[in-house]
Amino acid sequence: MVVTDDPATSTPSTPIAALDDDAVIFSVPRSELASRLPGGVLLIVMHGYGSNEGDLISLTPYLPAGLIIASLRAPNTAPIANGFSWFTVGEPGNPDPADADASARGVFAWLDRLCSAFGEPSRIGALGFSQGGAMALHLLRHAPDRILASVNLSGFSVSGEAPGDIALATRLPRVFWGRDAQDPIVPASAVDRTAAWLLAHSTPDAHLYEGIQHSINGDELADVTRYLEETLLAARRTDTSGQA
Repeated sequence: MVVTDDPATSTPSTPIAALDDDAVIFSVPRSELASRLPGGVLLIVMHGYGSNEGDLISLTPYLPAGLIIASLRAPNTAPIANGFSWFTVGEPGNPDPADADASARGVFAWLDRLCSAFGEPSRIGALGFSQGGAMALHLLRHAPDRILASVNLSGFSVSGEAPGDIALATRLPRVFWGRDAQDPIVPASAVDRTAAWLLAHSTPDAHLYEGIQHSINGDELADVTRYLEETLLAARRTDTSGQA
């Protein structure tokens, strides 16, 4: 983690977990980003603990066509070969919010650099698995005006408050949460916390998938595709058509 000055606050230094721009894998050639990203639909994808950017990019064929998918590498190394993490595990399902905040700031710093280099997408969504699922929700909680759709797969909500929580409690955006009730990794305390947060701050699009434990299956991906089409892509089609 690196510490940089944040001019948007009076705090002299704000922790930002720096992401490796060169490690990002896109679903389209980098040479096409300048022509496709401006006005396009960007889906930020974040892997789970101990994995890397090469993992969830494999979901591209199962997600809606028309998305520009960016699979990120988490900023912290994990004690697994070629493995990374978004925050220290600590108490299972209950990371230090400061760690998650630093990673969220790192993602938005990367996003700012991407947009500065190639242009602004019309819509941005976030999808993640496990730790990455927690991050997909945390990005929404940090920037509800910027993240239109959030997909939390076998993940949870980070404890404490985030900058966008008050706005979300008013807007109640639709948020996807998929899991197995018998998930052996995410503890019941984290599930209860997440369910309570979603009920207070969103319109939960919650699904249970029996037998997947801590993983993803085809039925879940079909539901995720439907959710993204009805939120991220439908919003872009409405903007393009000019209809209310």
